[in-house]
Parts: sequence; C-alpha cells; structure tokens
Amino acid sequence: MPQLSQLSEVYLSQFLWLAVALGFIFFVIARGMVPKIQATVEDRQKRISSDLEAAQRARSEAESTEADYRSRIDASRAEAMKLAQAAKQESSRDAEQRTHEMTAEIDQKIAEAEADIRGSLQKAMADLDEVAVEAAREMVAKLTGKTVPAAAATRAVKAELHG
Repeated sequence: MPQLSQLSEVYLSQFLWLAVALGFIFFVIARGMVPKIQATVEDRQKRISSDLEAAQRARSEAESTEADYRSRIDASRAEAMKLAQAAKQESSRDAEQRTHEMTAEIDQKIAEAEADIRGSLQKAMADLDEVAVEAAREMVAKLTGKTVPAAAATRAVKAELHG
C-alpha cells in the first residue's frame, strides 16, 4: 500500500502540524474563552448569593413581624381574659339578672377583640404575601432577566406558602 509506505517520510511534518494546530486551539480557548466564561460564572454566583442574602433578610423581617403580631394577639387575649375574669367576679356579687347582662357584654367585647385580632393577622399575612410576591418577581428578574406577571408570581407564592 502506498499510503503506508510514505508514512515514514511524512510523519514528522504531520506531527509538527498537529502540534501547531493543537497549540493554536489551546491558546485560543485557554487564553481567550475560558477567562470570559469564568468571569461570567463568578458574576452570576455573586448575584445569586446577594439575592439569597436579600431573600433571607426579607424572610427574617417577615418572621419578626409575624412574631410581633403574635405577641400582640397574645397580649390582647390576656387582657381580654383579665377583663372577662374581673367582670365575672364582680357580676357574681350582683343578682342573677345583673350577671346575665354583664356576661353578654363581656362576650361581645371578646368577640370584637378577636375580630380585630383576626383582621390584624389577615392584614399582616396579606402584607407578607405581597412582600414575598415582590421579592420573588425581583429575584426572577435579576436571575433570568425576564419579568414574571404579578398574577403568576402571586399564584406561585400562595401555592408555596399556603400549600
């Protein structure tokens, strides 16, 4: 075969050109493309970590707000219970008619206080949902560069938070 017989005459030049081509490819990729890719990856990692830190801060704020509302609810209930107990003790000294009147009045105040508490809690949860929706939209926008419609973000946050 003539292809094999001339191999001993040209193999050095072919190896030389192979080395030159591989060297050129190596320097183009290693010196040109890899630093750009690494810079892009590092920038993305920095953005992700800063977004995660912001999300953690928002979550901490939401948790502290929720704890504050819970403490207010507990204090309101304790105060309502104190008022109810005092009114019950006072009414036991009065006649049966007076007892019934005072109990009805106290029950109404408790119901109003609990209604106010429920309203405050619902408002706090709605505010928390709004903050979570905005944070999710901003994170998606920063991470992907795409905007998410408010309705889609609201559905996703409600599905995640409220099961």
